[in-house]
Amino acid sequence: MKTATLLDYGVGNLHSLSKGLENAGLRVKVTENARELLKASAIVLPGVGGFAAGAPKLAPVREELRARLQEGTPCLAVCLGMQLLFESSEEARGKGLGLLPGVVRRLEHRRLPHIGWNQVRSSDAEMFAGVPQNAFFYFVHSFAPSPCVDACAATCDYGRPFAAAVRAGRTWGVQFHPEKSSANGLTLLRNFARSLQAWS
Repeated sequence: MKTATLLDYGVGNLHSLSKGLENAGLRVKVTENARELLKASAIVLPGVGGFAAGAPKLAPVREELRARLQEGTPCLAVCLGMQLLFESSEEARGKGLGLLPGVVRRLEHRRLPHIGWNQVRSSDAEMFAGVPQNAFFYFVHSFAPSPCVDACAATCDYGRPFAAAVRAGRTWGVQFHPEKSSANGLTLLRNFARSLQAWS
């Protein structure tokens, strides 16, 4: 059984994501020490908290972690975790990992945060294998990257189109919460777990 190391930013409950990953067939190790990610065989950046909490947590290992991801260490980045893959965010000061170019921007909608189910149009056959096109996933966010990023793997629309998923090599990022997205979310988590076997 493969182990995924999940970083705890220290601002919220990671139980649902941990259980979702376990149900997908992974062993989960939770750590508050970002340096543990540098020796992990697979990394999970969760979606709990805001950019102001996540960016400082990654700051001490930013360059090394980006290098690890570029070298091919598998990573699943959820919601805030996906935003941290980019250079910066309008939400707060601080630097993201810079694995992907660009700035995460506030959604253009009168009602924020965007909370609830919304349709996702996917273009990555591996990430979304077994998931119907225009399937619904569960979102909780006010910020998101533009859909025009080179790594965009799925889009959604809330006030404006935004990137609902990104893919950069073995790094998968999703703006929605797969652990709260019922069968479609579990399918995506299983796809990630399956990909770890293929990449080993």
